[in-house]
Amino acid sequence: MFRTAIRPLPFSTQKKPSSCKLRFSIRLFTTTSPTMAPLKSWLAIPSESDFSLSNLPFGIITSRNSRDQKRPAVAIGDHVLDLLAFSQGKGFSGLSSFEKHVDVFAQPSLNAFAALGRPVHQEVRAYLQQVFSEDGKHASILKDNEELKNNALLKKEDTKTHLPMQIGDYTDFFAGINHAFNVGTMFRGPANALQPNYTHLPVGYHGRASSVVISGTPIRRPNGQILLDPTADPKIPTFGPCRRLDIELELGCFLCKPNTIGEPIKIADADQHIFGYVLMNDWSARDIQTWEYVPLGPFNAKNFGTSISAWVVLADALDPFRTTKLPNETKVLPHLQEKREDSIYDIRLEVDLTTPDGATTTISRTSGKNLLWSFPQMIAHHTSGGCPMAVGDLLGSGTISGKSEGGGDLGSMLEMNWGGKKDIMLAGMDTRKFLKDGDVVTIRGSCGGEGERVGFGVCEGQIESAVTF
Repeated sequence: MFRTAIRPLPFSTQKKPSSCKLRFSIRLFTTTSPTMAPLKSWLAIPSESDFSLSNLPFGIITSRNSRDQKRPAVAIGDHVLDLLAFSQGKGFSGLSSFEKHVDVFAQPSLNAFAALGRPVHQEVRAYLQQVFSEDGKHASILKDNEELKNNALLKKEDTKTHLPMQIGDYTDFFAGINHAFNVGTMFRGPANALQPNYTHLPVGYHGRASSVVISGTPIRRPNGQILLDPTADPKIPTFGPCRRLDIELELGCFLCKPNTIGEPIKIADADQHIFGYVLMNDWSARDIQTWEYVPLGPFNAKNFGTSISAWVVLADALDPFRTTKLPNETKVLPHLQEKREDSIYDIRLEVDLTTPDGATTTISRTSGKNLLWSFPQMIAHHTSGGCPMAVGDLLGSGTISGKSEGGGDLGSMLEMNWGGKKDIMLAGMDTRKFLKDGDVVTIRGSCGGEGERVGFGVCEGQIESAVTF
């Protein structure tokens, strides 16, 4: 896919690709950690690849060797390591402590592997880095074994990705304070933009796990009740397709450790419950939401689809990119007080939109550090009343927006068009306020510099026409 930018952003350029689909993409980047030395591999890995040896994210695939069997895998460069085939070929013979656990790679999701805990994830990832390292202690296990390479090391184009986890529950938070302030200002004015509770607790709502889908899955425009004239009296809604279909640029977090009902997860322990992270687009039907959300919050406006990227980037792979949260002038209560402030990640996010004639526009660049609350705080608060979390549960950060004067760092179209009052200017003299049928949203990104990127791959979904009633 071709990616460019035009005005009103200060970093704008233009391109016109041949694709006739409308694409909307979000790309993710971070600064290079000064402590992260590039690792060299005997396997050819493009320097711009999201999946360097510093990464090794986990996912679920089918392939030419397993067309009907979903298998755990690791992405590296332009290849994918089938972990079931690797384990069956004695690939873990150099990691004796893990050999008793290799059956987890015969499962159709990553839940069993995730449930082994952070220390095991660290051990397996470090071992695989040695297997792929140019001078790795265990490099010969795969490098010199042609049969094992043929069975386990596959070209990415010969594989298909699937949902990485079996998701029991999904909770979406509202931790992006800049987004919360912008949207609150539209409806209540700047003096009352944030609700009184916002800086005291991470606000969230329970989403719908059944509509979380893997990148590439089409998203059907929802139908719902819409109030066409908010000034009318009495207020009578109509029923029909959403007219204000929007994106929400988010990060997703998968859990790897459960807690018992009635037993909260303490803030000091919450980090050990995190398996890894994905990119997320929590699609939103703004007009449906406006009518339905009082008094109980989002419902049909948010349950029709949530797209996530296929590869789970382990928490340890992101550790070099830690940074501090946005400052909170409110002193939070003890159950949310973290020992370290660098509990989020300095991730640069980028958003593209491609129109039906194939012209692509970059409409936003922002950073993952624009969060008031961290995922450990979300977990601690979520469970503070005794709510049980399970392996595979998914948390969303909420929309991530910056606060630049130019407005080129916003995570939703609602903010970009300020409640539908402004056009979003695109390449080819086109404009948008909200998404049209045929639009495709793609989230992509990476952390670090060339040769050591810790990337997330892509998260994509095409808008399909609403069902006719």
